[in-house]
Amino acid sequence: MRSKKALVLGAGGNFGGAAAAALAAAGWQVARYQRGTDMAAAAAGTELIVNGLNPPNYHAWAQLIPEITTSVLAAGKACGATILVPGNVYVFGTQPGPWGAGTPHRPVARKGKIRAEMEARYREAGERGQKTIILRAGDFVAATNPGTIMNILMLKGIAKGKLTALGAPAAPHAWADLSDLGRGVAALADQLPTLPAFNDIGFAGLTFSANDLAAEAARRLQRPVTLKQFPWWALRLAAPVWELGRELGEMRYLYDTPHSIDGSDFARLVPGFATKTLAQVVDEHMTTRGL
Repeated sequence: MRSKKALVLGAGGNFGGAAAAALAAAGWQVARYQRGTDMAAAAAGTELIVNGLNPPNYHAWAQLIPEITTSVLAAGKACGATILVPGNVYVFGTQPGPWGAGTPHRPVARKGKIRAEMEARYREAGERGQKTIILRAGDFVAATNPGTIMNILMLKGIAKGKLTALGAPAAPHAWADLSDLGRGVAALADQLPTLPAFNDIGFAGLTFSANDLAAEAARRLQRPVTLKQFPWWALRLAAPVWELGRELGEMRYLYDTPHSIDGSDFARLVPGFATKTLAQVVDEHMTTRGL
């Protein structure tokens, strides 16, 4: 008999919040972990632990990511719950895509190495029989979330008909609408009993370039949109006093590297799963801005 109880870590954040909302909508009993409390005790009796904990602004990743991973693995082992953790594309570096479960991990940045080490620990736990799911997605998008890269930087000047490209304007880039990704978590959660011990599952989401985004924005606004390049030199100047800016600079290569995520495993497990189109995503963002 399944408990359909889930503990969501970081339910106040991007991924955790989306997962908690989608699981609750799908009939799961969702508990939200309170930071600083006993994680293993909070997880007792749960079937699923969703690890949405992520230090904001990439703060102290080298220290905090391993600490979080240790706590999550211990909590999952203590109660026998499946662990679901969001994966990203940092581990793949600049090698050709699409990127998926069979793509070697070849990170080229410090944060990519930290994430590769984290994923290796989850994989090792899965190989020991502790059921684990890495659900891999691209950059998050959400119209109502001011903290996404799209809202902070790319669409900052859209009311004036300006859109900012963070790299090569024609380079395809992997994105994931957070509400879609949350529904993806709930869809996989319903299949926990039949999944193997370790799962590396790609969530294809959306793939589009800055040029594609500008074209859709122009359609919505019914006027031309000017594409400009982001001034990365400004981040270097702000780095001593702006932590997020300093950390973003290291990931610049991703916006010049054409990539997408192989979603074939997810499509096999959840056939017919529909995600928002780029047009829908743009319309939501423009509506939120009153445009």
